[in-house]
Amino acid sequence: MTDKPSVTLPGTVEKVIHSADPRIPEKAQIAVQGADDLYREIRIDNTLIDEDGHKVRLRLGAEVDVTVEADPADTRQVSE
Repeated sequence: MTDKPSVTLPGTVEKVIHSADPRIPEKAQIAVQGADDLYREIRIDNTLIDEDGHKVRLRLGAEVDVTVEADPADTRQVSE
């Protein structure tokens, strides 16, 4: 298998946080469904690249997928 182990969870953009300083990028706060309550929100730079290579931003309320992937060497087998 050549793919990295991963999990994808649904999320929703809860806030778009604008910066007073134009050198500091806008942030998107995303609520990740399925995460523990205290760790549910993540903040990322609100700059994405579309399939044509253009910069785009997430809108408030946007439904997103949050994917976490790891190198296979950094994982271990789980006994079931």
